[in-house]
Amino acid sequence: MTKKSVLKKRGVWHPTDAMSASESKEFSQRIEQLGYSFLWVPETTGRDPFAHIAYLASGTENLHFATGIANIYHRLPGVTRQAAATLAEQSGGRFLLGLGISHAPLVEGLRQIPYEKPIATMRGYLGSLKNSPYTSVPPGQEPKCIIAALGPQMLKLASDFADGAHPYWTTPDHTYQARDILGSDKLLCVEQKVVLTQNKETAHSVAKSALRIYASLPNYRNSWKRLGFSENDIDSGSDRFIDSLVAWGSVEQIEKRIREHEQAGASHVCIQVLPHDGNFKIPEWETFEALAP
Repeated sequence: MTKKSVLKKRGVWHPTDAMSASESKEFSQRIEQLGYSFLWVPETTGRDPFAHIAYLASGTENLHFATGIANIYHRLPGVTRQAAATLAEQSGGRFLLGLGISHAPLVEGLRQIPYEKPIATMRGYLGSLKNSPYTSVPPGQEPKCIIAALGPQMLKLASDFADGAHPYWTTPDHTYQARDILGSDKLLCVEQKVVLTQNKETAHSVAKSALRIYASLPNYRNSWKRLGFSENDIDSGSDRFIDSLVAWGSVEQIEKRIREHEQAGASHVCIQVLPHDGNFKIPEWETFEALAP
């Protein structure tokens, strides 16, 4: 990330694991052509995000890339430092490192890795990351590092030990609270899910489908409850809950939500276009084009 103005522009958060390699490269090239500044690449159990970003960056010229979010329990700090520095150097500074603690059910249940105390683990990881040696040709600028942060403690950690935070599944109210904790000089890169339809039934159906996996994860549930939503709101997918988390309606209504994040202190908003059929393999280009910066 070489210029602050690049970060100010809108980005895209989109999984590409369902796409073939060539399809994912074509997707990133079109996102670049539309004028988006960043493509955020998630990590689940598919492609390695660092290797995949190297491939995508080789096919683009100006598009920046971020891991959103690489799981710290899944890789040693030194390995992460090597990957981040390599990507930053070989992409000409077009890489932002996003790290997170994931969730106990995924780390312990799926990967069978002990899920140690998240705050202490992240603090120690960031310290080791910073002190890990890197002896190859250095990037022109050390890549920025932000962490997935929802609660006050992790946001404070992002302020004290990282370059900022990347909240996910949140609201403009959360953005305001996060900015207050982070302070004015830290990056606040907010993810916002969108559904371009003025049909409430369709929008809520798409949103609930997207929520299904996340609603059982304690880190998100705790974040939503801190924002004032009840267990019943979360479990039933109440109108207030859905409408607060997912921007839907006309282009103007979705743009209004994005501006609310910006006015609340977001440095950058990356949109996640939720496909009507739940299939991320075929991007909904009409939405990407309508919301292009």
